[in-house]
Order: sequence, then C-alpha cells, then structure tokens
Amino acid sequence: MKKGNIRNRTIHIAWYSFIIAQFLILGFFTEALAGDSYKQVTGGVSYRHIGDYSVERLNRILTSELSEFSSFKIKFPPAKNSVSLYKVVYNTVIPEKGNRPVIASGLVAVPKTALKKLPVVSYQHGTVFSRTEVPSNPEESMETRLLIARCAGDGYIVIGADYIGKGDSNEPDSYMVKDSTSQACLDMLFASRAVCSDLKIEQGELFLSGWSQGAWSTMVFRNKLESLGIPVKASATASTPNDLYVMMARWINNPSPLDVSWIVGTVTLLINSYENYYGLQGLSSAAIKTQYRQTAGDFYKNRIGWEEASKVFPATTKDFLDPDFASASSIVGNRFYKQLQDNQPYNWRYATPSRYYYGKIDEVLPPYVATLPVEYEKTIGGASAEAVYAGDDANHRGTFIYGVLDQKDWFDTFIKKGTSD
Repeated sequence: MKKGNIRNRTIHIAWYSFIIAQFLILGFFTEALAGDSYKQVTGGVSYRHIGDYSVERLNRILTSELSEFSSFKIKFPPAKNSVSLYKVVYNTVIPEKGNRPVIASGLVAVPKTALKKLPVVSYQHGTVFSRTEVPSNPEESMETRLLIARCAGDGYIVIGADYIGKGDSNEPDSYMVKDSTSQACLDMLFASRAVCSDLKIEQGELFLSGWSQGAWSTMVFRNKLESLGIPVKASATASTPNDLYVMMARWINNPSPLDVSWIVGTVTLLINSYENYYGLQGLSSAAIKTQYRQTAGDFYKNRIGWEEASKVFPATTKDFLDPDFASASSIVGNRFYKQLQDNQPYNWRYATPSRYYYGKIDEVLPPYVATLPVEYEKTIGGASAEAVYAGDDANHRGTFIYGVLDQKDWFDTFIKKGTSD
C-alpha cells in the first residue's frame, strides 16, 4: 500500500474516532442535562412531558389568543382532541464546521386519540429574537401553539426543531445557515420517531410547514429529505424568502413604505450568523456602521432584546449598513452576497407538491419573492407548485394564519382513508 494511502486512511480513522468520541461526550451531557425529569431513548435522544393542551385550551388558541396575535379576520374550526406536549433534547452536527457534534432541542406534540398511527407535520418556526420563543417552549411561541391547535388538535403529530443556537443549544444563532438548518430539522425528525416509538405511536405520512424564516428552513429541509429518499407528501409555506439575495438587495436599494423596522434586526442576525458559520471574519465590522456595532453584537448574542436594540438601530437597512458594503449588493461584490445567492432554497426540481402563501400587504416579503418557485417548477417540469393568495388584508402574520387554516385541509386530501388507522 502506498504511503499516501496509509496516511489518508490514518487521518480518516482519526477523524471518525474524534467524531465518535464527541458523540459519546454529547451523550453523557445529554443524559446529564436530562436528569430525572427526562427519559433517555435510543440514539442520544431524551424527552420529557411538559404538559397538555385540553380541547378547551386549543379552542382558546384558535380564538381569543389568535385575536391577540393578529387582527386578521379568519375563523378556524374547533379542535377535536386534546394534545400531549413533549420537549426533546437530541444530538445533531454543524456541517459548516466539519460536522462538529452539538446538542439541540425541539417539540413533539401528540394528539390524544385511540389511533396508533398518525400523520406528521414538521413545522419550521419563523424569525424570533430570543432563545426561548421556540417550539419546545410553546407558551412563548404563538405560531407553534397555532400549529398545535390546528393540526395536532385534529389528529396530526406536530414536531418542530428549535434550530442550532435556539432553545437548549449553546451555539451562536444559525440564522439562515443552510446546512446547519436542514441538519437540525432532519435530526429532529429522527428524534421524534424515537420518542413516538417509545410512546407506542407510529408515524404516518410526513408533511412540511413553515413561515417566514421557517418557510426558508422548510425549503432547505425538503431538499435534504428528497436527496436522502425520505418521502414527503406535501409542503406548505407562508411568506417564503425564496431568494435571500433578492430579499436583502431590496431592503437596501428599494425599500417599501410597508417595511417594518424589525427588518434591521433580521439583517443583524444574518450578518452575524454568516460571520460565525461561514468563517467570514470581520464581516460585521465591515458591514455595520460603527455606531451600531456594539448593539448589533449584543443583540445577536441575546445580551439584549429587540426592545432595547430598536432604540439604537435606525429604521432602514440602508442606514444601518456601511455605504460601501451596501453598494456592493448591486454587483454581488463580496462573499456575503455570494453566500446569500448560494443559499437560495428554491432552484432545484421538486418531487413534493407545494403551496406558497402570499399576502398583498406583507411588510416583510413581497409576492414576487414569496412565489418564485411556482413558475420555476413549471418550467423545469417539477412537482405541482401553487401560489395561494391570502387576501388584500393579509400582512406578514395574516398570510401565516391564512396558510395554517388552508394547508391543513389540503394536507388531508393526501391521506387515503384508513391509512392512519
């Protein structure tokens, strides 16, 4: 055997030994984190029961709690069954950092029914500005509660990853980082199967759902699933940022009177997460004006919340960014804008039917960006892709709410009678 081959084999063995050792260490910490209140199951997965939503509570979510969340006019059918909630802690890896093993968390919501095989909705949550407004903590996440009430309250298991950098994860926020996001969602799916198996529940058909950041997460997750041959029955996303470069370039160069001020917070997360995960050293210093850098760093690291940061940040993205950095957006003039283009989630041929919800007055995503995949898929002969209009009064939250109502009925059409009995 040649010396080079021996050396390469030695390196590979050393690397795999390192990864295995890291997972063993993670398993120890996962077990330690779990303590007496968590149950350890296969594959380094732990879970614990965190409560139940009665039918009465689910119906409050669909009515009074929803009206506090949004003024968008809509009526949901009442929930049919109560739901048990489980927090999950599991192992995943960061592909952008050589598959370094880390701990992540998420939610499994199981309907209380006599059925032992149930369809699954994997919900990917939208942009949040804290570590705790995540699926594993549904009392701080109205979007998660709405999915639970609408879908788990009518017989679907609902699962959701908190993402790397949110929930119990101690890593930096992986905001819109492609491979880490899809990996965290994939390993959450596997973790949910381990939990459901322990609960003596079989998972049936898999559906995907997401809103805003979570819509993008759903797209990259679906790509991962299809690449692995894991079937998805249907996918539905609301206010989908299908092209991150177009989204950023519009915020800089063509702002709309509809744009909300917290878009600057989103830009902060994007810049700092890309600096951390893609090794773009000095990105935040080059991109953000001097007077906002300290606040931006504190905000990204969860040292301060949006309420405090918003008192310092300007109202527009262009005013937030260094002029030269902002100008570079026009010609994709640096690695940041090129990475945004590389992280487009729609430009491939789908095997999964999909719907894209959009609203007329969405203050974050214009209809063009939210519906990009529709004509793209028609052109290359992919699976059915539909643009669904949420209405003239549908803003960012309204588009999401309309999508949650509509997608559940659409998902139902894919389930053959008796397959989940």
